[in-house]
Amino acid sequence: QVQLVESGGDSVRSGGSLRLSCTASGEASGSTRMGWFRRAPGKEREGVACIYRLGGSTVYGDSAKGRFTISQDRAKNTLYLQMNALKPEDTAIYYCAAGRAAVVSCLFANTYNAWGQGTQVTVSS
Repeated sequence: QVQLVESGGDSVRSGGSLRLSCTASGEASGSTRMGWFRRAPGKEREGVACIYRLGGSTVYGDSAKGRFTISQDRAKNTLYLQMNALKPEDTAIYYCAAGRAAVVSCLFANTYNAWGQGTQVTVSS
């Protein structure tokens, strides 16, 4: 079983930056994909970015392209999300997730079987 703990959420002004971290423990080595998802008030969960752990290839949701960067430190079992040029519409709870291999894109939330508790990101104008 994988345990995930996110950190780094904060309140920032529009245009600011934040870096989220997600530390995995337990059976983290069995996870072949990790991702960041978010849920804004009144909206459905959205895939932000994800990474295939072995090769390091990444996939970004439309809202993240050009502004966010997902990365990993496999030695530390830690996943990062660097968020730049933040906008008020980025306000949400951000969740880290870990999952095993699947035939569909790693942006599909239903391919993950471990989730963190979430970290709040608030962007003010």
